[in-house]
Amino acid sequence: MRKLFALAAVAALCIVFATTAFAATRVKVGDNWFVKPGNGSKTVSKGTVVKWKNVGSRPHTVTVTKGPVKFRRTQLLPGQTFRKRMRKAGRYRIICEYHSGQRMTLRVR
Repeated sequence: MRKLFALAAVAALCIVFATTAFAATRVKVGDNWFVKPGNGSKTVSKGTVVKWKNVGSRPHTVTVTKGPVKFRRTQLLPGQTFRKRMRKAGRYRIICEYHSGQRMTLRVR
């Protein structure tokens, strides 16, 4: 009985780990906007994987200009995705280098 209980506990932990380890917060990247038109901010917990997906018709970049960690995806073609695990808390300012007005703020808590 103890072995069965231990096995069930391990299985439950594996399921919890699998769902949290692969869950991602999605950020849509459109033509001249991040997140969705008119709202360029997103807040996530530390350790979250953020997945940017280009839903527009033109290429874009995901470039951190200010924040605890700088990173850059040079070219995100239509339909492509870019994933980044956010390990450091803080405020990240992100732009598309191709489109001057395209920017967002990502808050990691």
